[in-house]
Amino acid sequence: MTRAIKLDLPLHPRILVITLRRLGDVLLTTPLVRNIRRGFPDACLDMLVFRGSDAILVGNPDIDHVLTMAERPSIVETLSLARALFRHYDLVVSTQAGDRPTFFALLAGRMRIGVVPAAGETGARWKRHVHHVAVTPERDTHRVTQLMTLAAAIGLDGPPSEVVCPRGTSNRSLAPRKDYAVLHANPFYQYKRWNDAGWQGLAHGLAERGLAIIATEGPDPAERAYLDRVWGSAGTLVSRLRLGWGELAQLLREAALYVGPDTSTTHLAAASGCPTIALYGPTSPRLIGPWPVGGLERPWDAAGTIQRRGNVWVVQNPQPCLPCEKLGCEGHLLSYSRCLDELTARQVLVAVDQALATRDSPACTAHPSYGVEP
Repeated sequence: MTRAIKLDLPLHPRILVITLRRLGDVLLTTPLVRNIRRGFPDACLDMLVFRGSDAILVGNPDIDHVLTMAERPSIVETLSLARALFRHYDLVVSTQAGDRPTFFALLAGRMRIGVVPAAGETGARWKRHVHHVAVTPERDTHRVTQLMTLAAAIGLDGPPSEVVCPRGTSNRSLAPRKDYAVLHANPFYQYKRWNDAGWQGLAHGLAERGLAIIATEGPDPAERAYLDRVWGSAGTLVSRLRLGWGELAQLLREAALYVGPDTSTTHLAAASGCPTIALYGPTSPRLIGPWPVGGLERPWDAAGTIQRRGNVWVVQNPQPCLPCEKLGCEGHLLSYSRCLDELTARQVLVAVDQALATRDSPACTAHPSYGVEP
């Protein structure tokens, strides 16, 4: 267990949190950021993230400034960022054990606390020397729980705070006049995709249950072509929207239901509070499953059929190899995943009916964690 240290910080400290990962990982860092803000209300609190991932932080009230860098920066950009960061912060919290976040933490902070590899792993020794407090989280725990060990290391005890959703710039509601479901069919990686017939069967099932259907999409032409194929046969059943993250969060807050794969939009849906159904394939939800409103009183199981925690249902197609933690059955980003290819709309609609039956129940908000359901 990591011991907390006494920080010798000024009255108005400058604090930097480094998370050089994609959108969903950045969103799951916001409970840590909120705990830091509560512990240091007078601090100037900044974040360093990849360019593009900053969109998930728009309107976050806990952050003063968001610094960005390219995922593959040029030497000139790297040197420019290094000069801007050099000894600029009183405290740097690095949420990753990678070389780049550790390097920027060393440059930027007078005091440094960060995640490091386990003893014996590559880079463990020198990275432990970089940080004043080096934290090696337990492997078989959720990402949010792992990050809270960093909060404990600076004396911020207590349960994790909530995931903080981005805020839109418009007050207009995009919601239909009737109850509606939001569907997000396209994950960032192809091996996390559900099958086309499943999405189409789900859309018809939701329409039969009296719900309007909104399908979200991004600006990428390849994504739009894929969604044209998925939703083409659904005709007028499905309305398609392209929204910024803040507007999407507002749409999700008012939704009767959300269904999506293992992707950042699903994490956002869970955080928004709407009943969220997450379709998981090769990846274990135990480590990176959606974080429900109120947190996880009991971790996700690595595999199951339908699991429920608070406002989130995780649906999996139980196979002997589940979860394999591989890049699909072929081991690459464009691979198929048999567990998702063979998941049927009927299996998902079982979870849909459970979610619709409980969305108006006071118990849904009174008890933030629930056990595995049959």
